[in-house]
Amino acid sequence: MIKIKNLSKSYGKTKVVRNLNLKILEGTIFGFLGPNGAGKTTAIKIMVGLSKPDRGNVSIKDKEMSSYKNHQFIGFMPEDPYFYYHLSAYEFLQFMKNLFHKSSSDIDDILKQVGLKDFAKQKIGYFSKGMKQRLGLAQALINDPEYLLLDEPLDGLDPIGRREFKIILLDLKKRGKTIFFNSHILSDVEEICDQIGIINQGELIYTGPVGKFKGKKTLEDAFVEKISNVRS
Repeated sequence: MIKIKNLSKSYGKTKVVRNLNLKILEGTIFGFLGPNGAGKTTAIKIMVGLSKPDRGNVSIKDKEMSSYKNHQFIGFMPEDPYFYYHLSAYEFLQFMKNLFHKSSSDIDDILKQVGLKDFAKQKIGYFSKGMKQRLGLAQALINDPEYLLLDEPLDGLDPIGRREFKIILLDLKKRGKTIFFNSHILSDVEEICDQIGIINQGELIYTGPVGKFKGKKTLEDAFVEKISNVRS
């Protein structure tokens, strides 16, 4: 289980995350929603240890994420993954695998999982946006993590690319992975998430099942209404 307790973060006088509390159950897909600047990316950076909170803590499997030795069972895909464009997809994943001394993952299997098996030897510099997103997910899987934390993984993809990416995420869930991801593409979240959390101006304003939140409305209509009510 992922537990976020009393998490707060400020930059100067700006409070980016305010007393955030969340629990994400194992084997589920959790969508973390909010408008731009709501604090989603800051929260996920704290969760993976790229930023330190002013207060509160994050634990996964009852292990504090403030200790880097506990990061072996998580995989992280940033919003804009960085690649070495002169390398092939296989070479890049081999480089990433070498960073994990105990990794037993099979690179060919990972490339197959994300739909890049036929492009293993192609230079990353020739990859499309969708292929780079797939490769970003592949590097998050290189240590065979139990938990995946993805920052806007569907951003910038065309409808076909998003559909294929969602299928991959659902397949990873079937394999027992727990997935936490930020997104502002509400229709995609509605299709694949078991639970959602909505953050606005750093504060959590809803957490629970998608159906309970939206009722008879679309998720988009319910989301806009909720955010508008909070701001007014």
